[in-house]
Amino acid sequence: MTAPLPIDGPAAPPRANGELLFAEPWQSRAFGMVVTLHGSGAFAWPQFQAALIDRIRIWETSHPEGECWDYYQHWLGALEDVLAADGTVFADEIELRARELANRPAGHDH
Repeated sequence: MTAPLPIDGPAAPPRANGELLFAEPWQSRAFGMVVTLHGSGAFAWPQFQAALIDRIRIWETSHPEGECWDYYQHWLGALEDVLAADGTVFADEIELRARELANRPAGHDH
């Protein structure tokens, strides 16, 4: 089972010369995590795609002037939304783990 990635539109991942574009290593890991979870049957692709489009739409209508666009931040947020909606994880668990990871020493990559 593969994820049906759109070529264009609000949910289309960034591309360069037709290839997926990742500016940072974490972005490719986040991408792979979503595709793998979908492939294992954790959620249906339309459910994830709708959550991603919602995240992007909300950002487009409410972001502060000058805030940088980051597609993969929305990608991760959509994954959180999908997993929280079905009770796989809970938002407070995500927040706690994110704080723990943010407090790791500089250079810690695992």
